[in-house]
Amino acid sequence: MTTPLTLLTNDVLLSNDTLTQNQQVLAGYLETMKQASEDASYSFSESSLFLPHDKEMFATVKNVVGEKIQNKTPKYIVVVGIGGSNLGTKAVYDALYGYYDVVDIMRRPVMLFLDTVEALYLEKVIMLLQREVTDQNDMLIFLVSKSGGTPETIANGEILLSALTPTFPDILRRVIAISDESAPLHTEAVAKGIATLTLPAKVGGRYSVLSVVGLAPLFACGVDIDALVSGAREMEDVCLTSSMVDNPAIQSALTLYAAMHSGHTIHDTFIFAPTLESLGKWYRQLQGESLGKEKDLEGNIVHTGITPTVSIGSTDLHSVGQLYLGGPKNVITSFVSCKEYTRDINMPEERIFPELVPMLTSKRTMVITEAILSGVKESYKKNGIPSMSIILDGISERTLGAFFQFKMMEVMYLGRLLTVNPFDQPSVESYKIETKTILEGESLS
Repeated sequence: MTTPLTLLTNDVLLSNDTLTQNQQVLAGYLETMKQASEDASYSFSESSLFLPHDKEMFATVKNVVGEKIQNKTPKYIVVVGIGGSNLGTKAVYDALYGYYDVVDIMRRPVMLFLDTVEALYLEKVIMLLQREVTDQNDMLIFLVSKSGGTPETIANGEILLSALTPTFPDILRRVIAISDESAPLHTEAVAKGIATLTLPAKVGGRYSVLSVVGLAPLFACGVDIDALVSGAREMEDVCLTSSMVDNPAIQSALTLYAAMHSGHTIHDTFIFAPTLESLGKWYRQLQGESLGKEKDLEGNIVHTGITPTVSIGSTDLHSVGQLYLGGPKNVITSFVSCKEYTRDINMPEERIFPELVPMLTSKRTMVITEAILSGVKESYKKNGIPSMSIILDGISERTLGAFFQFKMMEVMYLGRLLTVNPFDQPSVESYKIETKTILEGESLS
């Protein structure tokens, strides 16, 4: 089966024993995942697997967002959210458009992201909108919080909307609130006449990119969300196959599991396509929050997990390459690259500095990039550093959707191997509780 991406494990750390020992564990879980992928009621913890098949959700997204944009794409789209509420959306936007925003300054729409509470950036976003938007229909604001009570999101949303209200008294008509249906944000938004979209309770934030959380703002931006979910469906099919040697999500999970048990406590996603840096950051949250757990499923203290990092090639070969190649042997690397790149430029025949790196003459940029990547992989191999390769057909909605689904399923399988719950985040919730307690104390002082 041809898929939008290919995984090469290079047989690193995998053996027949590894496959045999874990086949029974994953075989049973595979059936659970197959059921979840067909369950329209979203009753499984793995319910995000059904999202690419949810035609009713797609129609709702297109209707709600379509009513706001009326066939006129806004000039500015603001996503107010943090973590799983914006990382997937930003990954797609940056891959297709956002990386070039600083040089492609006339392109519209521009998507702006408000995640952490940073006063100067927030102030500049407000000033930009006040200066550049004369018709409120030229902007659309997404307020995204699954729980409806994320401090950073609510703070940014309140400040932004308050600042825009004097200029745009009907600004709430340009807002779409996205949350769990039982969340206070949903209740408050409905009461104020704000358009709403909801995601299933069982779908956690870091698994929600293919839900209304990601699809709604991306559709407003002109992204082909049909191709995005189509790629996810294609990848899901192959990642549900019972043959472990033909199942890339299981192969990747087994490789990482073996790596963890051989002292490789860091998983570096080394991306040789800088537009995909935000995709790496999306995966960093998915892996870190899903697998970094104090307790296993039986309540035993295990303090397990693998630390996810993101590197960009070839930039980071000149920053942390020395550490990776000469430092502690505690890293397993997943190289991410493309079979085809969007553009390719020839080096000039008549060079200004022909004596400098003469072998570059007449080479194309893609050839240079591939030579660097091949050189890095060979260096890793000679230095005994385990690695896998993920090769995307190109950078498109289809391949991005495939990557999302592949990685979410990989993490689910790895969670089962580690016997932890990859769908909760108790330690993250503890910081929110402490933050609210401190803020309550501040209000009394």
